[in-house]
Amino acid sequence: MTAHTVMAVEGTAVQLPCDVQAPSHDKVYMVLWFRDDAGLPLYSLDVRGKPLEEAKHTSTSEGFGTRAYFRTISETAQLVVNDIRRHDEGVYRCRVDFRHSASRSFRYNLTVIVPPEPPAVLDHRGRQLNSTVGPHREGDNISLTCRVVGGKPQPRVRWLVNDSVVDDVSESNAGDVIENHYTRHNVSRDDLNAVLICQAVNTNLTEPRQAALRLELNLAPLTAQITSKQQPLAADREYKVSCESAGSRPPAIITWYKGEHPLIKRTSVDNARENVTVSHLTFTPSTEDNGKELTCRAENPNITGLFVDTSWRLDVVYAPIVELRLGSSLSREDIKEGDDVYFECIVKANPPLRKLNWLHNGQPLNHNASARILRSNQSLVLQRVTRQSAGTYTCVAINPEGESTSNQLDFRVKFVPTCRWERGVVGAMRGVPVDVLCAVESDPPARIYRWKFNNSGETLDVPSERFSHNGTHSVLRYTAHSDHDYGTLTCAAENSVGVQQEPCVFTVISASLPGQPRNCTLLNQTSSSVEVWCLAGPDGGLPQHFILELFTASAASAVPVVRYNATDRPVFLLSNLEPDVTFKVVVVAANDKGRSAPVAVSELTFGDPEKRIAADGDLAMSPLVAGAVITVALCLVWATLCIAVHVRRGLKAGARGGAGVGGRGEKAPGAGPPPGKTAAHARDPLDEKDPDIIPAKFDPVIQRPVGNGTLSNHGHSEHPVSPLGPPGPGPGPLQGNGGPQPTPVLAAHPAVRGTSPEHWVRNKRNSAGFETVTHHFGDSGAAYSWDLRPKDLRLSPGSGAPGALGAAGLLGGERRDLELNGTAIKERLMSSRVPESCV
Repeated sequence: MTAHTVMAVEGTAVQLPCDVQAPSHDKVYMVLWFRDDAGLPLYSLDVRGKPLEEAKHTSTSEGFGTRAYFRTISETAQLVVNDIRRHDEGVYRCRVDFRHSASRSFRYNLTVIVPPEPPAVLDHRGRQLNSTVGPHREGDNISLTCRVVGGKPQPRVRWLVNDSVVDDVSESNAGDVIENHYTRHNVSRDDLNAVLICQAVNTNLTEPRQAALRLELNLAPLTAQITSKQQPLAADREYKVSCESAGSRPPAIITWYKGEHPLIKRTSVDNARENVTVSHLTFTPSTEDNGKELTCRAENPNITGLFVDTSWRLDVVYAPIVELRLGSSLSREDIKEGDDVYFECIVKANPPLRKLNWLHNGQPLNHNASARILRSNQSLVLQRVTRQSAGTYTCVAINPEGESTSNQLDFRVKFVPTCRWERGVVGAMRGVPVDVLCAVESDPPARIYRWKFNNSGETLDVPSERFSHNGTHSVLRYTAHSDHDYGTLTCAAENSVGVQQEPCVFTVISASLPGQPRNCTLLNQTSSSVEVWCLAGPDGGLPQHFILELFTASAASAVPVVRYNATDRPVFLLSNLEPDVTFKVVVVAANDKGRSAPVAVSELTFGDPEKRIAADGDLAMSPLVAGAVITVALCLVWATLCIAVHVRRGLKAGARGGAGVGGRGEKAPGAGPPPGKTAAHARDPLDEKDPDIIPAKFDPVIQRPVGNGTLSNHGHSEHPVSPLGPPGPGPGPLQGNGGPQPTPVLAAHPAVRGTSPEHWVRNKRNSAGFETVTHHFGDSGAAYSWDLRPKDLRLSPGSGAPGALGAAGLLGGERRDLELNGTAIKERLMSSRVPESCV
């Protein structure tokens, strides 16, 4: 079998192909690699009983070890051997065994090429050179030796100059050392920076091993010339002149002379051009330098006395010298609107002046007769100046040497005050002071202000003590007390120039606090966020914004825990609030006059609804128990309705046949609602806002009246109670269990203050889970009971004071109607999915 020749360079990788493609009816079993005639494989691929991709690879340590891997994913399978070594050279055979077909074999003769060591370059004294040769002078002879060690096959050593072969004949030394000697005669300026390369070549598979050196020469400068254009130089002005020297190696040193005196110099090499040195001189010539010689001298620092130079004769001129003055007949401190003024621009220039420009506040000022701006020679005339004419003026003179700007002349024009704003609108609320700002522009500042008020019926002067002022503005503290105080305010200022011609006008309109936001609704409520949408109320005549505040329901502090602001409309997004905490939501509108009355939107609690229900009931309520609870609730409601109707009829009958307090049929003091309040207002403000039909936690403590007119809450602190209404300031009279608390069933009336405690009886809980209180009145023997149910399901008696029943009517034997809040009962039943027909 013929062996294919494969060549590889030591240290590189080689690929030995082996076709493992099986015939269509067959399958590969084994792939084995052998070296020479060895009987054991140095690499094997076991495909038996598995796909080719999952074949087992084995590389022996006696062979390639971990350096080899058989790649099967390529078009033709290959044995890849990395880091080829010289002892890997030999004949390799690949044998492919199939399940049914005959085995297949491939042979390769691997030749490993060993590159030589990097060449070493020696000078004529045997010193090894690294990157440069020299420096040498022009005309010197250069002798170099290139020495190469090793290499298989033996390398060929050659010399190249600027990539051109100049010597490829090698002289072999002892052993594996090969040398090539090269001599270059009479080097010239053209050989500067020539690249001399020594190469050792023994294969085309890799780049040759080589050593490159650059030839350096010491060269005398050839030229020195001033490259700047010779022209007159401006006196007292910094000037830059350049001198260039070519041909020097190393770069020439350039020295500048003005006459016989050397000047400061700066030298740099022009990287764009070889053997070129550039020097830039920056100096300030004076008028005394005119006619002197400016000399540039270039010399090689390594060659003494070898230099070249060039000279200029200086022609010194100067840019214009400019000074701006106000007309000699004018006083700068006494110019007013309407005066005529002129400026003079004094110019000295050599060569003569060519052009003169005028600037006002940095902007060009051209001749314009219609605008009363006149230019004549070196003068500027302004007729009938205005306040816009004030500012800084300069003149700019130009000659062939450049342009010069004069000093800045600050020009002031005095004028009478004028309004900074044309008109203004002021929103004023009755009885509330408002500050009206009158701002004017004037020069000098205003010293007197006058305010007037006009309401279309009369014009009044505002006393000076009602406003303050300084040079730029005045502030009037204005208060509208009636409709006649709404109208127009005018403000006029006066300075040393005169009195303001057009006063500042302010229209005073009625302003008030903004109205409450309306129809606040909670939308898109999730377990962690909710949107609050409201409709804006009246803005009170001023721009308004909106504020939403969150209070913790359980905290007594009036400081909100979170505050949100909205500018355009009362729409808020509440998010990332603490879970399982009940928040009170309050929305207000605000303008410059203050805040509207707050609107309580709702109470919010974020968290898992199922978790809250279980916590309130202390147990998980099954559907069967829930149905039973609803049924009991319906029965209780029906019984309550029946009792209410019965009691109402009995009370009406007693009212027709009985007398009031003292038997005269008069109402007891305080039996009706407070003045200005209706029966609806008489509802107890401490009633629970949103009670359940069957509260999960309801453990009221029944208060007993004591002799001093207070109600005892069985172990809790005592609080005074109004004789005809709700308790006075302080915590609610019932503070138990941390939930919403009901108010006392009866207020302590003076008629019952002496009643002994045994007349108040605390009974056991009834079937609905509520406690009842029975009170025995005198000798009548009548007993009345009221459930301590959430009071939004019960209305107060038609003319009684806040509470369950008017105490005066009961004590006198008068029966009052017990009215139930049917709407609240209906809402509770409907929220529990009870059909409306059952209400």
